[in-house]
Amino acid sequence: MILRPSDMTASAISRARMLSPGAFGAPLGQRLPHWLLGGGFFLLTVYCVVLFEMSPLRLWAGFGKLIEVVGQMFPPTAKGAALDYAYAMLQTVAMAFLGTVIAAVLAVPLGFACARNMVPGWIVRFVFRRSSDVMRGVDQLVWALIFVRAVGLGPLAGILAIIIADTGTLAKLYSEAIENIDRKPIEGVRASGASPVQTMRFGVLPQVLPIMLSNVLYIFESNTRSATILGIVGAGGIGFFLADRIRTMLWEEACFILLMILATVYLIDWVSQRLRARITGGDSTPALH
Repeated sequence: MILRPSDMTASAISRARMLSPGAFGAPLGQRLPHWLLGGGFFLLTVYCVVLFEMSPLRLWAGFGKLIEVVGQMFPPTAKGAALDYAYAMLQTVAMAFLGTVIAAVLAVPLGFACARNMVPGWIVRFVFRRSSDVMRGVDQLVWALIFVRAVGLGPLAGILAIIIADTGTLAKLYSEAIENIDRKPIEGVRASGASPVQTMRFGVLPQVLPIMLSNVLYIFESNTRSATILGIVGAGGIGFFLADRIRTMLWEEACFILLMILATVYLIDWVSQRLRARITGGDSTPALH
């Protein structure tokens, strides 16, 4: 039906509005929740800005001081401590590596216990899921402070903090991968008379192992950055030197340490990209960018 401008009379528009009110705009009952949500979001934003005193004058003054600090960082220098920094950087990478490896192994049985299609009993699954929530719900920095008090200063506290936090994180990632597997290989393995352990070994692991390894590589890359922060609270590594140089305002040495951290993280990121690409079957030679 073709409508002409002459057909669009006031009575025709009124009748069309009665027949199809939604075509002329959402009713007030539908618009009001959106208005309230938008207004609440705006008020919360304004409240946070006022609470934290994010005034333009304060930001401008802080920006000026930041420029002054950055100017004091150049030229970066080690002042004869380059070997100490290199050893501390290797210690940081070793902390991240050992913590990630142990967490990846511990998370395997926990991930199976958290998966719906592996553990039918909801009570057992609930206990293991909440346990993993507790482990990953507390930040690594908090775990490091706890373990520094328990085992003393040094890399051991950082390694334990990484193990606890990442076991919970990887268990969640593992369980999600296990819950999305194809059931046909499992049924085939069971039909051949395999035990429950053999079913997991030959029916489940081949499907989820590439995803698990990819997650572990990403976590290791992330832990390399996190381990530098753990050193600030006494867990050893390059973070200890960085915190000390910042406290004593030796900005040239702090800049040297930051450049070492950036180069190390970039190298690990590039290597992990290559490994993840090979594991997942993608392009195995990503460009350096």
